[in-house]
Amino acid sequence: MKAVIMAGGRGVRLRPLTDTVPKPMVPLIDKPVLEYALGSLKKNGVTDVAVTLGYMPEKITEYFGDGERFGMKLTYFYEKEPLGTAGGVKNAERFFDDTFLVLSGDAYTEIDLKRAISFHFSKRSPFTIVAQPHPYPIGLGTLEIDFENRISSFIEKPEVVRPALVNTGIYVIEKRILQMIPDGFYDFGKDLLPRLVGRCYACVDYSYWSDIGTLSSYYETNKYLAETKILS
Repeated sequence: MKAVIMAGGRGVRLRPLTDTVPKPMVPLIDKPVLEYALGSLKKNGVTDVAVTLGYMPEKITEYFGDGERFGMKLTYFYEKEPLGTAGGVKNAERFFDDTFLVLSGDAYTEIDLKRAISFHFSKRSPFTIVAQPHPYPIGLGTLEIDFENRISSFIEKPEVVRPALVNTGIYVIEKRILQMIPDGFYDFGKDLLPRLVGRCYACVDYSYWSDIGTLSSYYETNKYLAETKILS
């Protein structure tokens, strides 16, 4: 199976850290966030990866190259102008053969991707979201599921914040879904997922995940890694 990592984001909320590097290159302890995402894929047996690029793409390509020194094969897809999350993946359409994984290059996760893939096929789902319960999902997409884990509602960044399942930005997708994405700017959370309600599923996971969307979550993730990985 192939995968795509969305790494085109600017990371405005992480300034000043992102004044000189794109968000996926911000360091967690001693490695860029994106390197952890690649490591997660490799751990789960996925080594053929597309990377979507936008802001400061040379910072990423100079560091990772063709991926060989990381045991990966990397193919880059550039956005001349912002295409959004779904639009950026659509731009890499020719890279995919059939079912593929999507990860965010600016999030840290320990989620079992093999479990998500198995869940996807067991449900014969066209699009599977990896979701997690969150006590205060400010700035995140929230969803509800039925007894079969079919998504019954999806709201991108709701105004009323309350405990809910959140979208981790990790997806297992059938290639035919890309036909629903028009050319140009298009977003998974705002545009595509509301159209898939009742047709797609959520694999609920409880492993560590952080979107590193703010300075506070960035520092909290560094603290978590220092305590669990470095000091253990």
